[in-house]
Amino acid sequence: MKKILAVIVIIGFSFSLPADLYSQVGLKKLGQSTMNFLKVGVSPRYAAMGNTATAVVNDARAMFYNPAGLAGIQSGMNAFVSNTSWIADINYTAGAVAISAGNLGTFGVSVLSVDYGDIAGAQLLSESDPQGFRETGNIDVGALAVGIGYARQISNQFSMGGEIQMVQQNLGSSDLASGTVDNVVTKPTLNFGIKFFPGFKSFRFAMSIRNFSSAATYEEVSAQLPLIFQVGLGMDLFDVFAPSRTGNNSLMLSTEFLHPNNYTERVNIGGEYLFSDLIAVRGGYEFNRDIAGLSAGFGLTPTLGNNRFELNYSYSAFDVFDGVNRFSLVAFF
Repeated sequence: MKKILAVIVIIGFSFSLPADLYSQVGLKKLGQSTMNFLKVGVSPRYAAMGNTATAVVNDARAMFYNPAGLAGIQSGMNAFVSNTSWIADINYTAGAVAISAGNLGTFGVSVLSVDYGDIAGAQLLSESDPQGFRETGNIDVGALAVGIGYARQISNQFSMGGEIQMVQQNLGSSDLASGTVDNVVTKPTLNFGIKFFPGFKSFRFAMSIRNFSSAATYEEVSAQLPLIFQVGLGMDLFDVFAPSRTGNNSLMLSTEFLHPNNYTERVNIGGEYLFSDLIAVRGGYEFNRDIAGLSAGFGLTPTLGNNRFELNYSYSAFDVFDGVNRFSLVAFF
């Protein structure tokens, strides 16, 4: 366990190096990955917290961030569904269900569907044609990811989990001299994560590797999927500054260090204040982003009988495009 801790600390330190050290070579690795829909956060709770979920997620939403978080479900079942109105009329619909099997661990399934909206198709004509192209109508484009995950709490301090996904992206078809080619690629991907509580109050840290896969090829062009290494830290600050507090109040602070294969390193930070286990207010910021950065949101966590629910909303600001709105419903049975 000490060796694992040392490795994670070293990785976290390397991720936390200033981004300008990497930018000195003048490269941001832009445009070097495909299926980038896999990078978009689909949970309004964690999007509002600057997408800092790796260390603090502990339910079915872990399927989209860190599979080790599934181990936080010690009994019963948890379901999650969300909608994300992304930029350029792109729409994300996500859902996940996780079931605890007691000492055997926790099993989960996830689905992510992406609608790219209406995209007009065109076909190039010969050079002698005065127009140069002709319209071919709207193209049916979109993406889909389906995953199966498993996590287990190895000890009171350590848990680990993994997920296998099948991801597909449909970019329509191309009319070539040799015939029509369908631009549809399906790839298996692997997500893996760990979470560790070193024993200091509620402090925890975690690490995840997402979208590990071979390259995807469209016609003659190959590109990697958006591989991301993440190290996250999280803690309820009231454990330190208000240990004698009464009521179900908490002040969660979380941060993440990200190493993607298609950009320079990033740092995210976010927080959540939960009052009386009923109303949550959240905010966060993502550093080293070209157009995104500030995010905020709120949630309600009512209890009906023996079941608890979460209604969450988040807003993420973008410099050029309209802001992104996310809504979700989470149920704990």
